[in-house]
Amino acid sequence: MKTKFAVLACVMTGAIGAAIGSLAVAGGDAHKAPDHKGSAPEMKLPAGWTMEDMQACMDAGTLGDMHKELAKGTGQWTGKTTQWMAPGADPVYSDCTNTVTMVMDGRFQKCEFNGEMPGMGPFTGLGYQGYDNVSKKFVATWMDNMGTGIMFGTGERSADGKAITWTYTANCPLTKKPTTMREIQRFLGDKSMTMEMHCTDPKTGKEFKCMEIELTRK
Repeated sequence: MKTKFAVLACVMTGAIGAAIGSLAVAGGDAHKAPDHKGSAPEMKLPAGWTMEDMQACMDAGTLGDMHKELAKGTGQWTGKTTQWMAPGADPVYSDCTNTVTMVMDGRFQKCEFNGEMPGMGPFTGLGYQGYDNVSKKFVATWMDNMGTGIMFGTGERSADGKAITWTYTANCPLTKKPTTMREIQRFLGDKSMTMEMHCTDPKTGKEFKCMEIELTRK
């Protein structure tokens, strides 16, 4: 069963392929796949494949140290948010919560964010983070009730393991072109974390600090 799913993982593309590759690690008896009569013939490799190819697919879905690091963020977090709508603008303040759980057998982190967008009403966001064994980078998506697009990000961990610097891409509603947002996630201990966002000003094209969140784990 592991072999069968690993083959599918390499044939499929994108997130679907990665998910099936993860199943390869959690499957049942290796190289066995029951047919419609209940027997279990050996699963053969595709033409031209080697066992090294198969191992590479299975390694892509295997939990590692970086996934364990992500799991350390699991829990209920409460926070204080400071936002700047444009360079030089006065800050606005609000409270927030962030519920973090691990999904896909510990391969991805789910973040459910709730807060307030001053002057615009309740804010809810949903993010997923993971570590891609193939690219050797942290990966993420983000969506919220203030937009209809999905942000995609990659992250680099600092040498001391106390921070991850993320680069997200999205479509700017003013310029109608792709734009970037830089986020620095700092871990200040088991119960404290900050998230500092730097946006690109659509009027000048320059980066400015647009948000900072101070979070405490319950």
